Amino acid sequence: MKITWYGQSAFRVEAGGATILFDPFLSANPVWNGGWEGPAEGVTHVLLTHGHGDHLGDAVEILKKTGAMLVANFEICMYLVAQGVDQSKINPGNFGGTVDCGGFTTTFVQAQHSSSFFKDGINFYLGNPSGLILHFPSEKTLYHMGDTDIFGDMALIQELHEPQIGLVPIGDRFTMGGAVAALACRRYFRFETVIPCHYKSFPIVDQTPDKFIQGMEGSGTKVLTPEYGEPVEL
Repeated sequence: MKITWYGQSAFRVEAGGATILFDPFLSANPVWNGGWEGPAEGVTHVLLTHGHGDHLGDAVEILKKTGAMLVANFEICMYLVAQGVDQSKINPGNFGGTVDCGGFTTTFVQAQHSSSFFKDGINFYLGNPSGLILHFPSEKTLYHMGDTDIFGDMALIQELHEPQIGLVPIGDRFTMGGAVAALACRRYFRFETVIPCHYKSFPIVDQTPDKFIQGMEGSGTKVLTPEYGEPVEL
């Protein structure tokens, strides 16, 4: 499995014959100056955790250009169809549901956050925010937490899915801060590897992963903090 982080919550995951973009906030991302075209090359799936602009990002343009499958909640899927995305390419779901993505499955799990998109003076409701669990036949199980606070039912997510790789928001203000995110990982999960995200992109969130790294010391979980656009192999 190859994982590339582009800042905020945007990741490219290459695994099981699929090339997946999570939350492709790219062209307007202040810490990524490479546009969306490179990260979107060869993409087969676009997965969205919720509807905020720093997560929807360039999804419409990428989906139109690549013909990739969209995996998101029903409200986001239909909102993007209204923006010109091919309805035959959507794969909607919601909490507890698992959808077959061809080569892997995606399960929608709870996230403690909100989900809407502000456009032309209107705030569009875009369903429940979620975390996304990816199961592959012969790759490690991956959990993108989306934007969330800690919550006790993370223990059930571990019991049901046993994720080995975690993409974990740590920036505070809009998500868990680093210390709380470390508590969540240590108390509820048995991750082999975690990659922190949703920090440094804007001045009002934490600028470093230091609190998270400190909180994870001695946990036995490997913490990776890759540079933007530099893939890591797991």
